[in-house]
Amino acid sequence: MSPPTTSSGKNHNPKNSVRTPPSKLRRILTGLGPGLVTGASDDDPSGIVTYSQAGAQFGLSTLWTALLTFPLMAAMQGMAARIGLVTSQGLTGTLRNYYPKWVLYSMILFCFPAVVLNIGADIQSMGAVANLLVPAIPSFSFSIFFTALLIYMIIRYPYQKMAGFLKWLCLGLLLYLVVPFLVHQDWPKVLRHAFVPEIHLNKDFLSILVAILGTTISPYLFFWQATMEVEDQQHGTRKKRIMVDKKTLDNMRSDVNIGMLFSNLVMFFVILTAGSVLFPKGVTQIDTVEQAARALKPLAGELSYTLFAIGVIGTGFLAIPVLAGCLSYMMAETFQFSMGLDKKFGEAKRFYGVIIISLVAGLCMQFLGVSPVKALLYTAILYGLTAPVLIAVMLHIGNNKKIMGEHTNSRLSNFLGFLTLLLMTAAGVGLVYFSFT
Repeated sequence: MSPPTTSSGKNHNPKNSVRTPPSKLRRILTGLGPGLVTGASDDDPSGIVTYSQAGAQFGLSTLWTALLTFPLMAAMQGMAARIGLVTSQGLTGTLRNYYPKWVLYSMILFCFPAVVLNIGADIQSMGAVANLLVPAIPSFSFSIFFTALLIYMIIRYPYQKMAGFLKWLCLGLLLYLVVPFLVHQDWPKVLRHAFVPEIHLNKDFLSILVAILGTTISPYLFFWQATMEVEDQQHGTRKKRIMVDKKTLDNMRSDVNIGMLFSNLVMFFVILTAGSVLFPKGVTQIDTVEQAARALKPLAGELSYTLFAIGVIGTGFLAIPVLAGCLSYMMAETFQFSMGLDKKFGEAKRFYGVIIISLVAGLCMQFLGVSPVKALLYTAILYGLTAPVLIAVMLHIGNNKKIMGEHTNSRLSNFLGFLTLLLMTAAGVGLVYFSFT
């Protein structure tokens, strides 16, 4: 049989045809991985409530933080990712191998309480929004159910597979991108607040500022990013060392930058939505999830509670495995026992044991009698106060040629890293000062 011919009469053999190289956009999208998941999990219930409170309490005055924190987040997460790629281990393993033990234990001491509080606050908020939909069932009962379901899902399914499904529940957050266009906006004013920083030297404003910085530049995300970069590169192989080249680093940067951009885009529009809907109506203090849900009413009406609940529950299911997994990876690298969210329970009993303990401990925090909204805000503030210590350690690692070799921090990475350190330290010191004066 003769080969097929084209309309011009020329022979055409499919085997000899040249494949069209994938477009740049397609290459970027297929390269998305740990950075995108990290960015999505950063907009957890703690973040949603913090941004909603910022908009409700101060209107548009904190919009500038979304633009400011994007390069800072991208720089710090990129630094953590590069450390993971170069060392082929998480931050905890790097600290254990190259630094005195007291540095490692100090990092664990700083991070552990904040992460457990974050887990507890997220579980409590998920129970509260579920109770909002079904008032007949107590919120604590929902919290117990969600905790049990999370434990089952984390043990039963690999996290990447679970995240691939759960990320669709977070699409409810994209509604915040629509609401500001449904109410009257003074767009020149919005742009001015977005690009011109406004700072009030008082306890309330600095509390929100520290909370915003803490929930966007969270210490646990540094540990998670480094560990996930290693697992993502080594997934399905037996390589013990990752080959770090320009392509690997470029793919990592694109992944991290897109993930952080998505996170900050949601942050910007949550603040804008609350500042446009709640603040003008005098709702300046969010004490309940119902008040936070009202921000969606111009778009969703009575469905606003349902959509808000779906968004909070979805982000909770996405973020809590990251939080608990971060703690478990830290303990596993510190004490060198088997680890991995893709392992069976029998292959990593102690690893999953830490996850179970952290989830149960977080659940029990509801007995403290702190409202879900307050617990979420306290979590963000605690992150903001503890983050500078870890940022300083990461800057030291990133510039340590003994560890990083030829892949030490660039000037831009160092500039943004030190700027992050100074900004978060200044905000934390200011908050402590105004709290006692």
